[in-house]
Amino acid sequence: MTLRAAIALAASAWLAMASPAAAATFRDGRASMGTVLEIVVVAEHADAARAAFEACFARADALEAQFTTWQPDSALMRLNARAGGEEVDVPDALARVLADAVRLAEQTDGAFDPTVGPLVRLWRTARETGRLPDPARLAAARAAVGYRGIEVDGDEVRLARAGMAADLGGFAKGWTLDRLGELLSDHGIERALLSYGQSSLLALGAPEDAPAWQVLVRDPRGGFAGVASLRDVSLSVSESLGESAVVEGRRIGHLIDPRSGEPLDQRTGAVIVAADGATAEAWSKALLVLPAEQVFDRIAQHDALEALLLDPSGVDRASVGFHAAVSFAPPPPGP
Repeated sequence: MTLRAAIALAASAWLAMASPAAAATFRDGRASMGTVLEIVVVAEHADAARAAFEACFARADALEAQFTTWQPDSALMRLNARAGGEEVDVPDALARVLADAVRLAEQTDGAFDPTVGPLVRLWRTARETGRLPDPARLAAARAAVGYRGIEVDGDEVRLARAGMAADLGGFAKGWTLDRLGELLSDHGIERALLSYGQSSLLALGAPEDAPAWQVLVRDPRGGFAGVASLRDVSLSVSESLGESAVVEGRRIGHLIDPRSGEPLDQRTGAVIVAADGATAEAWSKALLVLPAEQVFDRIAQHDALEALLLDPSGVDRASVGFHAAVSFAPPPPGP
């Protein structure tokens, strides 16, 4: 479904919701963070749902304005411009998301790293120009990466080395869903399903007519991997290639190993179920970067973390409790 079609569908759903005969389940969707943020809530009245939707979309817009790397005057880009200098007073949300990102980078042994910005820019340019990076520039970008260089003290943040650049792509969506879940709770809504482009999801409670929210999980190799039943959990789906391109005979994807500085080149997918969206996002990247055995050993130590690796060979691997945690089932047959 295209972005325009998805927004049109959400708008038509809202019109239906506003009618006097509206059911207790309400839906809306808006463009956000380069995709569509879709929200489904169970509420007693349309007015309550409308207020919750407007609060959530306004909050998502405000966070996107702080976190984006596509606007030179965003709070994140202003911080990046001061890398190697003194501490910068940043909005509370930016300080919090960076502190959480550093914590998760530590947990994943740097396989997820919010300072991957220099490498992201370098390899994006390679895809756009069709030329591999100069080895000297690649070495310089690698030297600028390292999450330990982010220093957070209250609302003051410092990037310790010149050339550093934080990039929250692939992490901000899950973190934002966590904040939206808190906002829905403030509005008295305890049952909801929130989705950023079907790759970052937050399930609160259950729908009216089922014990859990059921979602189709996309498979980066094509089609769908299965149906997950979600209740009070977050889910993140990541893929290695995404916006890939062949550059000088080499396939390069959008996901980069922050330790080696090299983009991944095999079509692999990762599905992580966790107690919160930030954790799910970070570990879904780590599962694609680290050796699978290492990741599954680490996941076995966490009670609220499960994983599914969609291997390019077609032989998938799940953590011990994954299928039980989400009642994962095969996708429905096609037409």
